[in-house]
Amino acid sequence: MANQLGKRFQCETCGTEVLCIKPGDGNAHCCGAPLKLLQPKVLPSAD
Repeated sequence: MANQLGKRFQCETCGTEVLCIKPGDGNAHCCGAPLKLLQPKVLPSAD
């Protein structure tokens, strides 16, 4: 999977979070393992 602009990734070993600011081919790695893609946080509605 290519890294996509604006996506956040997290290392499951040390907890480091990375924000992709430059898209490209390949995968981001930390602590010898690929980073896990984080899901967007749901914001509360402003009713």
